[in-house]
Amino acid sequence: MPRGVTTATATTLERWGLLASAISGRALQVSPGEPGEPAWTDGRAVFVGSDLSAREQVDALSVQASLLAAGSLHPDVVRRLSRRPALARRYLALEGHRALASVEHVLPRSLRSLIDSAVAARADSPAASLACARSRERIADPPESFGVIRARRLLATIDRSDRSPSGARQARREPGDPVLSELAEDEHDNGAAADLFASPVGGAGALGRWLHRMLEAVRKIAGEGPPGADAPTHRTRAATRSGGNAWLWTRMTGTAQAPGGEGRGTKYPEWDVHRRRYRPDWCTVHELAPRAADGTPLMASDLLMASDRYGLRRPLARLGLGLERCHRRAQGDDIDIDAAIEARVEVMAGSAPDEAVYVESLRRRRDLSVLLLLDTSGSAAEPAVTGSTVHEQQRAAAAALTAALHAIGDRVALYAYCSRGRSAVQLVPVKRFDDVLDTLVMRRLCALVPGAYSRLGAAIRHGAAVLEQRGGTPRRLLVVLSDGLAYDHGYEPAYGAADARRALAEARGRGTGCLCLSIGASTDPATLRRVFGSAAHATLPRAEQLGRVIGPLFRSALRAAEVRPRVSARGGR
Repeated sequence: MPRGVTTATATTLERWGLLASAISGRALQVSPGEPGEPAWTDGRAVFVGSDLSAREQVDALSVQASLLAAGSLHPDVVRRLSRRPALARRYLALEGHRALASVEHVLPRSLRSLIDSAVAARADSPAASLACARSRERIADPPESFGVIRARRLLATIDRSDRSPSGARQARREPGDPVLSELAEDEHDNGAAADLFASPVGGAGALGRWLHRMLEAVRKIAGEGPPGADAPTHRTRAATRSGGNAWLWTRMTGTAQAPGGEGRGTKYPEWDVHRRRYRPDWCTVHELAPRAADGTPLMASDLLMASDRYGLRRPLARLGLGLERCHRRAQGDDIDIDAAIEARVEVMAGSAPDEAVYVESLRRRRDLSVLLLLDTSGSAAEPAVTGSTVHEQQRAAAAALTAALHAIGDRVALYAYCSRGRSAVQLVPVKRFDDVLDTLVMRRLCALVPGAYSRLGAAIRHGAAVLEQRGGTPRRLLVVLSDGLAYDHGYEPAYGAADARRALAEARGRGTGCLCLSIGASTDPATLRRVFGSAAHATLPRAEQLGRVIGPLFRSALRAAEVRPRVSARGGR
């Protein structure tokens, strides 16, 4: 213990460990630092000056814990700050505000005044903050409450962890995360680093897992089972009956950026990952009149039978008929751990707590609209992993999903897309929301022929806009059926992947769930993650396997879209 620090002071600081752990999403201690010393963290504890007032201590530990939660102190970043105090100070001035903004939904209301929204908006990732700090831009010094970044102390702690037996076991158990790989490559999704250490208390954090296990044990002792399980929020690999493999990725994060358009066709911006900015009105989307194939190759009744054969109707019907667990209620049948801890922190900080700390189970009516976006670019004509072509597999999946959703009463639309340059992104409305699912729709679907390229970002932005304007329901879901290959003139793979990730994040930020399905394609999961980012996505060898994963994927995508509006509503209280 530093000289001059009393036992009472140390005990007072230890009380803030719960707040620091809740913000950072990991077990984190708060320890007294030397009097007059700025706050800092070594990744295991936050050291704050013992001579500070209680409010100043809370401000300091909140900033340091937020840096850990947002991935701001990842080793790849910290190594570049080592022995460069001026750069570290400029980086902290930017990244501190961005990190606080990324965990704003966890911070007590009294601490949200620390965030400067204008500064937080200057970068959307640790790498972007670092690049800005290394530039010649003018950056004001960080507030004293931000403390400092002690790169050498952080790296020393990381090195000790790597050398310890437990650290070695952890490294073997948790292979390199794709988000950290993107951090090293300066390719980021909005909020990706925050998702890595996500969820303060209620989900993936160590403290949250411990509390959930403790409460689950109490329920079992009382003779009650645990409440309904949440949808998966991680990638899994499960063997299928046919011998193939199903890859799922259902992590959740999102940000908002409104598109715009005017003139002939509809114009949308495009994200330039190289310059780290948007190109306004860069792409033009045209809706083409659909044509129908000759004859009646498929009847609507045949498609309804196909959806039943795939086992889609039952898991999709449960989405609107099951009990929905509504958090932050004044009464309910379970405790909302996030809300309860935040209320306790508010009391400790001297603020009036919110008494809505329960989870209530409510039965909802069906209120879902779904727009399916089918990739008909030239790459879809490639042979599928099980024979036929990728296009045929994804077309069958689109038909089955459309039929199943229509049969259970959801509003559903089906569009196909391809592109021939940024001025000719073409979408074909096979079925609009108000169209009847009949033989004509099936003939339009059968008339689609793969060709041209895939400017995926523009197609996603237009599909999301159609869904928001014409869906007509509170809950919306955009389902992209694609092999994940984004390519066009001036739209090389790395550029296209970043634009597609940003377009999906924009849609989620406006409350639209996003699900990406790749069926029959041989695209590797790493490539799909680069294109689809943190949106829920899956790749399957054949359409018949959809029934096994469609329920959890739909739920995960919808919940990801509900996070942003709920957080915004809470911030405006």
